[in-house]
Formats: sequence, C-alpha cells, structure tokens
Amino acid sequence: MISFPNAKINLGLHITAKRKDGYHNIESCMIPIPLTDALEMITDSKKTIFTASGFDIPGDSKDNLILRAYQLLKKDFPNLPHVCIHLHKNIPMGAGLGGGSADAAFALKLMNNLFDLILDDFLLEEYAAQLGSDCAFFVENTPKIARGRGELLEPVELDLSGTHLVLVNPGIHIGTKEAYAGVTPAPPKIKLEEVLKDKSRWQSDLVNDFEASIFPNHPEIAAIKSKLYENGAYYAAMSGSGSSVFGLFEEKPTSLEWEDSYFKFEEIL
Repeated sequence: MISFPNAKINLGLHITAKRKDGYHNIESCMIPIPLTDALEMITDSKKTIFTASGFDIPGDSKDNLILRAYQLLKKDFPNLPHVCIHLHKNIPMGAGLGGGSADAAFALKLMNNLFDLILDDFLLEEYAAQLGSDCAFFVENTPKIARGRGELLEPVELDLSGTHLVLVNPGIHIGTKEAYAGVTPAPPKIKLEEVLKDKSRWQSDLVNDFEASIFPNHPEIAAIKSKLYENGAYYAAMSGSGSSVFGLFEEKPTSLEWEDSYFKFEEIL
C-alpha cells in the first residue's frame, strides 16, 4: 500500500507563550500543499525494515518518526505484523514544511487502512500528537487554525483554489534554538480568523514571528520574500521556522529566477 504525505505552509505564525514543559504555545493557520513524499508499506513475515531514498534523512533510521508511529500502534495492537517500509523523501528536511510530521501521520493512516484497525480520525490525531507538535494536522489534512503546541486544531473556511504557489528553499538549516532566540512570546494583538477573511490585510497583519529574528541573520531568506513581492505576490512569508519561503499569486509569475542550488516548487492550489 502506498500513500503520498504532503507538506504544509503557515499563514501567520505567532509564538503566544512559553510553557512549563519547555515547549511554546503557538497560533497559526496551516494549509496543506501538493508537494509530497512517497510512502510504501507492505507486510513482512520476518522483521520490520525501513529504507529511504531521495533527500538524505539525518540521524539514526531507528529514530525515524514513521518507525515510531509503527511502534506506537504496536503497543496497543500487539498482533500487528512486521512491515517493510520505504520512504522516498521529496520534501526538504528542516525546512518549515512539516514533511517529517506528515510522514508520521500518513504512516498512522496507512496502517489504519492496511491492518483494518478502524480508528476514527480523533483517535489517529491523539496518536499523532504523541509523535510531534504538528503531526495531528495531517490526519484530516485540511486548513486548520492550530493552537497549543500545534495539536489543538480548529477548522477554518479558506478557499485558495486557483492560487499560484511558488515555494523556495535555499537549503539553510534553522535550528530550534536559533529560531526562538529572538522571539518574545506574546498574545496576538489581532484575531487570526478575522485577518484570514480579508486578503487585503494579509501582507500587513498576517505575520510570522520568526522572521524578525531569522531575517537579520540570514538576509538571503529575507531576499527571497522581497523578490516574491517584487514579482507580484499578494502574500509572501517564511513557513514555520524556515528556511522555506512561499509566495501566493493571483496569476502565474513569469520572470522569477533562482539560484541553481535552491529547491524550487510551483503549483496551483
């Protein structure tokens, strides 16, 4: 059985409070986009195996979120058979696009179907939340307002159909420590749901708090955002903690050129 875990972008991202558990509370609108990995899983009689291709995945493969998703279900369903898992990684790693979280959530959904576990979405979201802060978003995989660590999700009416998306990743890794170093958590001054209703306000009021601390240290990321606006984007922003930057266009831009080393993705939403 095969599935195609997709990436996400953030429309606005506010760091609202520091939590006692060391995490931060956030507020953001997360949107699925059609940039995907490929995840295949088949049963095996001998042992569970994980292999990967595409972009290199750092760290020990035993710690991969997909294997952790399998082990999480195995605790509650001890009769799960061994599986052979292959992931083709096409979403850049550590890019603010949620690729690893998507892989984990789609693995849960895939196993739910493969093994006829008949788990409702709310139960899959509970499992997913144990794997990562924004994993639960990818269970229903529809536009949501995310709060808490990212696991508290509310549906939002948002139609971006026909919008041209341009996504650029310069290959810069932004660590968690660096991302939060220049952020002072504070409750949002403007209600996110109200801003989302009026696209004319997005450029001024739909803010990613991480940009203020990351752009001075990485002007090349800020330059990508500026270039997207210069070429007609009605909204552009860094996604998550970066370093990916996206632009939304009413019409397909025709004069955008990027460094050969950059990862580039264009699609109609």
